[in-house]
Amino acid sequence: MPNRLAGTVSPYLRQHADNPVHWQPWDTAALAEARASGKPILLSIGYAACHWCHVMAHESFADAATAATMNALYVSIKVDREERPDLDKVYQLAHQALSGRPGGWPLTLVLDPEDLTPFFAGTYFPPAPRHGLPAFRDLLQRVRAFYDRERGAVRDQNARLRAWLDEFDTAAPVARRADTAPVARALQDIAARFDPEHGGSRGAPKFPHAGEIDLLLDEAARPQGAGSGGAPTPADCAAMARRTLERMAAGGLYDHLAGGFFRYCVDADWGIPHFEKMLYDQAQLLPLYARAAREFAEPGFAEIARTTATWLDSGLGLADGGYASALDADSEGEEGRCYVWTREALATALDADAAAVATLHFGFDAPPNFEGRAWHLRGVRPLPEVAAMLGLDIDAAQHRLERARRNLLAVRNRRVPPARDDKRLTAWNALAIAGLARAGRLLDDAALIAQADAALATLRRLAWRDGRLHALADPRAGGEGYLDDYAFLLDAVLELLQCRWRDVDLDFALALAAALRARFEDAGRGGFYFTAHDAEALIQRPKPWLDESLPAGNAVAIRALLQLGHLTGDGDCLAAAGRALDAAQSVLDRHPQAAPGLLRALRAAIAPPPQAVVRTDAGSAAAWQAAARAASADVAVFLIPDDATALPGLLAQRVARAGGVAWVCEGSSCREPLTTPDAFGAALREAGA
Repeated sequence: MPNRLAGTVSPYLRQHADNPVHWQPWDTAALAEARASGKPILLSIGYAACHWCHVMAHESFADAATAATMNALYVSIKVDREERPDLDKVYQLAHQALSGRPGGWPLTLVLDPEDLTPFFAGTYFPPAPRHGLPAFRDLLQRVRAFYDRERGAVRDQNARLRAWLDEFDTAAPVARRADTAPVARALQDIAARFDPEHGGSRGAPKFPHAGEIDLLLDEAARPQGAGSGGAPTPADCAAMARRTLERMAAGGLYDHLAGGFFRYCVDADWGIPHFEKMLYDQAQLLPLYARAAREFAEPGFAEIARTTATWLDSGLGLADGGYASALDADSEGEEGRCYVWTREALATALDADAAAVATLHFGFDAPPNFEGRAWHLRGVRPLPEVAAMLGLDIDAAQHRLERARRNLLAVRNRRVPPARDDKRLTAWNALAIAGLARAGRLLDDAALIAQADAALATLRRLAWRDGRLHALADPRAGGEGYLDDYAFLLDAVLELLQCRWRDVDLDFALALAAALRARFEDAGRGGFYFTAHDAEALIQRPKPWLDESLPAGNAVAIRALLQLGHLTGDGDCLAAAGRALDAAQSVLDRHPQAAPGLLRALRAAIAPPPQAVVRTDAGSAAAWQAAARAASADVAVFLIPDDATALPGLLAQRVARAGGVAWVCEGSSCREPLTTPDAFGAALREAGA
């Protein structure tokens, strides 16, 4: 069967449509062909912005001789891991079991066509032996020969792997303990590996772990004193979070010209990044900087949040709404080519005054930091230090630096840009909506809230069809949603409801929560599967607890269900969240450091965070909003207009009064109604203390 990728929706699959390999998408036709032919399946999983995926495609998949070997010996299937995260999760786990080490992309597996169990797994393979890796074409021949010769051994190994997958992470649920010992152990682990100079974890590569930083900021807000169980104190947590955010923003992880963050840095000091830009990183980091701006009274953090949000629209915004998933790391065949600067390029772009400031600020006076031939921008010296070195006042230095940035960006914008993956992924867009809404609320920035509103409207229009979410907000794509789609979007809607109330959004949140419980909950053990009950059956059904590049779907679901349940008095939401935490207890006991999202959910269950409902008329709303904004960022406030009449559950009891009335609650425990904004503000400050 010839290459069938040209008609697919995924940009990643279409990148391989011209390969001489007879690639097929993962579908019933491809799987049926493999079973009928008896050929094993060569499964290759990657994504459009993956540098090493491009390398392997150029070296091997575009090579006629390699393609001939693949076509003769295998049924070759390409999968976009962002479009089919269920397949990626399952086969990454299988790779770990077979190889004893973590996987990555490109992920390369060979599957038995009868039961789709892999009997060989690896990642990137070169065209010739290199760095201890075999040549890909030789490997293909040897694996196929082994499959033909040792079919019985293959089937025995497959049976053992399937048994291991069946038992993976299936500990029986236990009643969760009403203590935060797992939080203390996780904080001890974070502190033990903390890099006091550069922030984050010591060593290389350096990843931005948003969930860890959020957990640190949670703990930093607790009453000051000794950390429990030898854990770091709130002041220690604040210092670790602040140092990490400062160094990430000053280093090469941050794009100092256009805004936004790259995926990770390959070194130990946030110097040189892997240059892809992912929607999910922007979505998680911009609200962190907004939160830190408020908690540390640091305007520089607010500027990072705003420029990241601006870049979201300019760099990933789609013409018909929502956001694309990623920008590639490469342009013109080289990683980072669009972003780095030679001495000649700098001299052409900058006048003498701007160059003097930019040279000291970005470190152009030091040897080139990118492959010994060019510079990638990073904030080497703070601007006040630069101004003092040049004998300038700070305003003049700022003006010259901004001119340098504008000129450099204008030159960069004329270069060949990295390719953009225009898939509009529901889960990633939902993360962006939540991040924009939270940042807008914390910074009192209506423009950020408007961005979130527009993206939500897009998902409602394109991803919510016939009462179900779809993983791609694209009418051409039929793939139904996963746990992350439902959980992240539920969380996003609840964030937006705190920014402005709309009855239709509450209805949407209730529908999402009901679908989440009905379609994903493990009724026997608790918690939520990654795939719906009627989804395609794979060799394993994941139930994600641990944070990775995305927060764990179970953790987000638990926190969102707790918040919605307490807001509306919905006992079904609260019970489902409780069952999930019971199911998570063994994970929290064994791997708390890998589950900051679950730890935050545990805290929310043990000591429900305060939230408030205000019922007021339009004329009084501004005073109540002002009181909320001036009080505590840690209290969720839902300001519901007095003309909202079809409210469900507990909200129906929150009856409006002339001039406004507010209820401040912690879980199911509420204070007496408050009838003035001043009393409301005082109660919020007390609740958030």
